[in-house]
Amino acid sequence: MTLLTVHQDNHPTPATTATTTATGTATGPHPAAQTDPTMPRLTTTVPREYVHRSTLAEVFLTGCEQTGDTHYTLTAQWPRAHTFFTTPDGTHHHPLQAAETIRQTGLYLAHAELGIPLGHHFLMRNLHLTTHPQHLTIGPTPTDLTLTATYTPHHPHTKRPTDFTMHITITRNGHPTATGTGRFTCLTPTTYQRLRHPHTTTAASTTTDTTTSTSSTATHHQPPNPPPTHYGRTLPHDIVLTPTPHPHTWQLTPNPHHPILFDHTTDHIPGMVLLEAAHQAATAHTHPTPTTHPNHPTTLHATFHHYTEHHTPTYITTHTTRSNNSDPAPTTHITAHQNNTTVFTAQLTTHTPTDTT
Repeated sequence: MTLLTVHQDNHPTPATTATTTATGTATGPHPAAQTDPTMPRLTTTVPREYVHRSTLAEVFLTGCEQTGDTHYTLTAQWPRAHTFFTTPDGTHHHPLQAAETIRQTGLYLAHAELGIPLGHHFLMRNLHLTTHPQHLTIGPTPTDLTLTATYTPHHPHTKRPTDFTMHITITRNGHPTATGTGRFTCLTPTTYQRLRHPHTTTAASTTTDTTTSTSSTATHHQPPNPPPTHYGRTLPHDIVLTPTPHPHTWQLTPNPHHPILFDHTTDHIPGMVLLEAAHQAATAHTHPTPTTHPNHPTTLHATFHHYTEHHTPTYITTHTTRSNNSDPAPTTHITAHQNNTTVFTAQLTTHTPTDTT
């Protein structure tokens, strides 16, 4: 069986101090107040366990309503000054925040609406994302979003849709902000244990130490890293790449203690780390001169071919193509490989956003 990839899997145990409705709305000690029509509807995040996040601050979804057999309307909110999903100049939400929101939507609907139990693991086989930078500007208040989601089961006659494609549109004040499609596959704990053995038996501390030692050992004779702005970031600890002596080739060296990319321990490199690596590599390839105003990725087509392991060096290579010689938006092709095996591929097109909302 060929594995295609997996996103966050070792999510925390659900809390027992509160209950939730099927749509993820928290019910506190006075549930009657929630149903009183004279009271305003209260806003909260969906349970963090349903989106496989450890930190409440990283949960972007705030509610859900089923609008058809396979159709849902959700609400979400992006903070004004996220510590990671913000462009270097501080003016826009980072396009990969839309990718994370789509990831959370697929997981949430699987657990809360489609009957997939907590404790199951998810493969995300691919992700296709289009963003509209003019609607990603950061305003004076947090950005409230409306999402419409439709799922298509690939085996419609099974008891639970364990293999499905999710089509999601994110809008802001009625304007399309991002659209995305991702295919998710759910695995029982027993199946996951069998597929991932012996990686699932590796202690968390050992995994972290191995990641650190592999990165440091493999980069002794490599060129020094340029400033973070070379990769479209502002902080050194956000950089997930280290240059190699070969042109357009980097080693994947994420900080295993990064509070966003490694929100909790996993037995593999999370998919969002690979998407971030694709973004940073594309920025470094197309903008070799450091700048705080890099082009924003507007289209992303990513395929996760295999699990990306912690203990083996991963190398990222890039090349660009243009639809014609006058095309101002090149497409960067990104490949990640371990042990001469391709584990991840992506195509990313960039665009210079306007300053309008």
